[in-house]
Amino acid sequence: MQPATDPGLTEKARNLLRNLSETSLSQSIIVCWNARMRSAAGRAWLQEKRIDINPMLQALSAAEVERTLRHELAHLLAQHRAGRKPIQAHGKEWQDACAELGIPGEKATHQLPLPSRRQSRKYAYQCRSCGHIVERVRKIIGPTACGSCCRTKNQGRFSEDFILEKLSFFLPSDPS
Repeated sequence: MQPATDPGLTEKARNLLRNLSETSLSQSIIVCWNARMRSAAGRAWLQEKRIDINPMLQALSAAEVERTLRHELAHLLAQHRAGRKPIQAHGKEWQDACAELGIPGEKATHQLPLPSRRQSRKYAYQCRSCGHIVERVRKIIGPTACGSCCRTKNQGRFSEDFILEKLSFFLPSDPS
């Protein structure tokens, strides 16, 4: 099922961008209702310049729909301004964009009464260098190294010295 475009929210997003003199981005953005969303309030698709919003927000309030629209729009705006430079999803550039869009101090996550989707982590891997245990929902395919060790001991580059090795036990079904 394809997300359904909302012309009113699309126009609202375009107007917000035009008010910030971001004409080129405003011309290509679209806003959709995505009925497949469950626990997320919204999602920004950078390549498609599309914002998906969870239709369950409509039952909460128009203000929540508006806040989520601006939150996701800030992701697109921040990355648009950064160009090809990688930025953190909820970093300084995003926070600055949130402030410009009228939601200063915006948090990265929501506390909305949406159903949570917690999958049990059935696989565990351990770094052969530092001993850190990584729990996973899916099995790791191919050599994967401990990110922490690679960053601190190898200038962020992959190293066989920090390979994650599968532990022989399964984790309990409830990770809490």
